[in-house]
Amino acid sequence: MSMDLDAAAKAVEALLVALGHPPDSDPELAETGRRVAEAMQEDLLAGYAIDAAAVLSESTAATSPGLVVVSDVAALVMCPHHLLPALGSAHIAYWPGDRLVGLGALARLVDCFGRRLALQEVVAQQVADALIEHLGARASVCMLDLAPTCVQARGERQARARAVSVALAGSDDPELRRTMLARLPSPRGPA
Repeated sequence: MSMDLDAAAKAVEALLVALGHPPDSDPELAETGRRVAEAMQEDLLAGYAIDAAAVLSESTAATSPGLVVVSDVAALVMCPHHLLPALGSAHIAYWPGDRLVGLGALARLVDCFGRRLALQEVVAQQVADALIEHLGARASVCMLDLAPTCVQARGERQARARAVSVALAGSDDPELRRTMLARLPSPRGPA
């Protein structure tokens, strides 16, 4: 997906004008359009440039049938309704098939789906599904424990609010699912 940085910068400037804050009225706003457009492309929406299959293709043969769990992976999910981020942690567990992936790949997988315009529940499911589809895991779970700034800074203004989403994929074996869920940390609660 390509982004027209000039058009995006002009759109941000037009938004500022519409809100009564023209960029030429305050020196601090002079480059805001460009900065916001670059932040969206290079950081906040960078997931569109990441291919989940490619991230998980750099794998190795699984020599151990044990559960893989990675906790406290930094996570950012961009709310498609308010264009505001939710920040927190991803916790991922998967039961390998015949392949394992490096632990850093799991962080890139979270960025692949989180740094797009998506609901956190969808991102959690996409991460879990990708481990099944592209890595061949037998079962997977992804928990996102995030602080949604769209709830914290606007509307209800609940500064300590957190949202937890859990998604499972793969095997329907209840014991396997219980085992994976038991290995994830408890949600942190309010900060």
